[in-house]
Amino acid sequence: MIDRRTLLLASMAALLPATAFARQSSPSPKTFDYGQAKLDIYAPDDAKNLPVVFFVHGGAWEYGKRSQVGAKPDFLLANGFCFVSIDYRMLPDADVATQAGDVEKAYAYVRANIAGHGGDPNRIIGMGHSAGCHLIALTGMRGGLPGVAGLLLDDTRAYDLAALEKNGGMVRAYARVFSDPSQWAALSPASYVDGRKHPPTFIAYSGASGRGEDSKTFAERLRATGTEVTLFDGSAYTHMSINHDFGEDGDALTAAALAFLKSTVG
Repeated sequence: MIDRRTLLLASMAALLPATAFARQSSPSPKTFDYGQAKLDIYAPDDAKNLPVVFFVHGGAWEYGKRSQVGAKPDFLLANGFCFVSIDYRMLPDADVATQAGDVEKAYAYVRANIAGHGGDPNRIIGMGHSAGCHLIALTGMRGGLPGVAGLLLDDTRAYDLAALEKNGGMVRAYARVFSDPSQWAALSPASYVDGRKHPPTFIAYSGASGRGEDSKTFAERLRATGTEVTLFDGSAYTHMSINHDFGEDGDALTAAALAFLKSTVG
């Protein structure tokens, strides 16, 4: 079922491509140590009170780094945003619970300091891909990102770990990373959904196995709380291209995500 907000954003996205894919070469990021790891802040030299996209990279909770952002900084800065990309400690040195704590500490640092770089601490969108998508969903749903204006979730199956096991999806990286069933409830974003309305949430899924079904189930559970949810069918993408293509000219997900960002914090 498509709700009114999704239809509105789809209409906005259809109107965006003529102007939305403005590009500029973004300035080099400024790097800061937030206590557990480092983060990069990208902001125009003349930035003042701009909305912020706070990005958490993927990499199966074991690898990846904050510099792997593709066209995101150039695209988002050209469209009136600041952009932040963080590192967090990796498995096996830090478990997933510790990683979620790192994300929350990085967010707290950004919220406390982004005004000094021209960003608005009250207009931050949390965004993540793959493992980073899980971590943003987990921290956002459990209230670990206080004041966050919205969530942009890009392609994971790790919304409900017990359901993932029941449906035969606890394979490969998931089985290795989430090897202790006693931790599944605490590490499942779905555990924190019921009982309150959450910030507006954009959920994108690729054509990778199970992504669509799990994303739709999570979206419906969120909608049942009154949360505004936009669901993007990215089944034409691979798990990697749905992240790598963001910000590229003519990319459909980028147009839809920008419409969501503009309607939420723009």
